[in-house]
Formats: sequence, C-alpha cells, structure tokens
Amino acid sequence: MERQTIITLGRRIGAGGLEIAHKLADRLGIKVYDKDLIWIAARESGLAAEFFEKHDEKPVSRGRLTSFLGQKSNSVIDARSYVLDSAISEDGLFKTQSDIIRQLADAGSGIFVGRCADYVLRDREGMLSVFITADKQDRIARIMEKDGLSAREAEKYIDQGERRRTSYYNYYTFKEWGDSASYDLCLNSSRFGIDGCVDCIIRQLGK
Repeated sequence: MERQTIITLGRRIGAGGLEIAHKLADRLGIKVYDKDLIWIAARESGLAAEFFEKHDEKPVSRGRLTSFLGQKSNSVIDARSYVLDSAISEDGLFKTQSDIIRQLADAGSGIFVGRCADYVLRDREGMLSVFITADKQDRIARIMEKDGLSAREAEKYIDQGERRRTSYYNYYTFKEWGDSASYDLCLNSSRFGIDGCVDCIIRQLGK
C-alpha cells in the first residue's frame, strides 16, 4: 500500500504559494485544499459558508472583547451574545475546520494551504510542512498584476493581510508565522521560481 502524501503549505501574500500548490498537485496527482475547506466545513456543520468566509483566518480579539465588556458591563444579555458569537465565529470555526482537515488527511493524500494545517496535522507521520516566501518587490508586482492595483495599494493589501495571518497563526499554534523554525522546508520563489519550488518539494518527498 502506497504511503499517503500530506503536504501543508503556508505562504506570504504574493509569493505564488497557491500556484505552487496546484502545480505540485498536478505533478503528484493529489488534491489541493484551500478555500474549498470553507465550503466543506459549512456543509458538514450546517452553517452558512459566508459565516466561515467572514471569519476565515481571523482569531478572537481579546482586546476587542475586553473593550466591549468594559463599555457594556451593565448589559448581561448583550455580553453573553457577544461571547457566544465570538466563540462560534472564531474558536468554534477553527475547531470545525481543523476537524475537517484531519478527516480529509485520514481519507487520502492532499495539499493543505494555510489555516494552520501544519499545526493541526503536526502528529501525522510523514507530513511535510512547507512555507513559501518571496522578495517584497516581487510580491507587490504579482499582486499588482493579479488584482490590478497600484504599487501602494498592493503593498497595503499585503501588509494588512499578513498581519491577519500572523495573528491567526500565532494565536492558534503558539508558534511564529513565517519563522523557519515552524516549518520543515522554507523556499523563496524569487530565488527558485515557481517551478523550481515545486521541484524542490518533490525532491524532498523522494519522488
């Protein structure tokens, strides 16, 4: 029986991580799980997909909760509603999505993009965790071309998105997003190119 291939792939915005994931999947003949994790989690939980998408990779803000409770200290019902909504919308959704990731990994080979999959599957034998980075100017240029943004807009989009990813990843994993110590393999797509990164990962798998 052939051993499963489980790859988790974190990526900086504009580094080409999703393109690498899909090319890797084509070469290996396995599935990529990215945004479709939202739809699968929604289907399994019975919650609206828009609910998952709204809170995708966004942790509970303890400061926001503290501020709310300070302002609404006399409103027990409102406070309870806020806490319940926060638990469902962030921590609860993270648990649901994590359960789906584990179920999919149990079912067969796959590449899991983002969503702390390296942490969720950390005990899985043979799992390879990869992080894709790239030089900032290359990332800005890719986002400008992809989304039709100016250089300033693209840089703002990257910085804001990466703050969210950092907060989400660090909150749930107790590790540092993008820190080489958090992954098995870190690659710079500016240095190796998209196809070169795919080749490096496949070599690491011994295929």
